[in-house]
Amino acid sequence: MTVVTSTLSDEARKITGDALQGALVDLVDLSLVAKQVHWNIVGPRFRSVHLQLDEVVTTARTYADTVAERASAIGVSPDGRAETVAKSSALETVRDGWINDKDVVDYMIKVLSAVIAKMRDRIQATDGPDLVSQDILIGLTADLEKHHWMFQAENSTV
Repeated sequence: MTVVTSTLSDEARKITGDALQGALVDLVDLSLVAKQVHWNIVGPRFRSVHLQLDEVVTTARTYADTVAERASAIGVSPDGRAETVAKSSALETVRDGWINDKDVVDYMIKVLSAVIAKMRDRIQATDGPDLVSQDILIGLTADLEKHHWMFQAENSTV
């Protein structure tokens, strides 16, 4: 049962809803792991990486809201509960304790790569069913790729 009706067909709403729900879980988890390393980073690049992590968190939280509201708009109830995120996220868990700045940068490159790959799959999945949701996912992926580039540049030895 849905309280909100959609102009999308049931099949298009299902495909799009699954893509948006997956994106929501990834974004909630990304915001959590980025904050975790933000609080625990140590090392000579502490300040620059610490601030860069805040930018990732802001992107993840902003888009999480946009994605969840888009799901609601098409009649799909978004689920960002901690239990759902813990069960559904495929992001690599961050270790506990203090983390060296180089390890944080390496971790963020890996996590962002994984999220971007899944977002690109979602972009493909929504190509036919819902171009509006696809547009949101495209903008999100562009922002995530910018963060990915910046962490790679932070890690460069050239």
